[in-house]
Amino acid sequence: MVLSDRTIMRMLEEGTLRISPLEREQIQPASVDIRLGNTFSIVEDSPTGIVTLDKEMKYKTITSDTYVLLPNQFVLATTQEYFELPDDLTAFVEGRSSLGRMGLFIQNAGWVDPGFRGEITLELYNVNRCAIELRAGRRVGQLVFSRMDDRALRPYDGKYQGQRGATGSKAFLDKG
Repeated sequence: MVLSDRTIMRMLEEGTLRISPLEREQIQPASVDIRLGNTFSIVEDSPTGIVTLDKEMKYKTITSDTYVLLPNQFVLATTQEYFELPDDLTAFVEGRSSLGRMGLFIQNAGWVDPGFRGEITLELYNVNRCAIELRAGRRVGQLVFSRMDDRALRPYDGKYQGQRGATGSKAFLDKG
């Protein structure tokens, strides 16, 4: 069941859902707007030109209020907000249609597990022929919350728990 604005506000007041910082205007009828943070990470070139899943990737991370995303460029970014989800709530990250129509694809794995705490890393890709200027604080998407039928037996406690900033892939830590 997707949560309504009333339920989201009640959970925020009770402290069972935490989002910080949060302005009242971010709460929409069935979602919460997410804003772009000021941390951006770019994959560094590999000497071999090949990325493998079993080796740590190197990233160049910058902190800036603006970032110019070139055509066909990929960058990791972060939300301005830090989230703490209870063990019976999951969320979906959705990009804004108005930005998608400009050629800016905003993605992440699309899924936030119950029990997750942290800023959400976003994968941004510019399919436009022109560069796109990104600004920290700009609404870039929304989080849609869904209540589970019961608490998770094993809430999220993975390698991205507590992350802050644009966090690179930790696939190399996977065992198989």
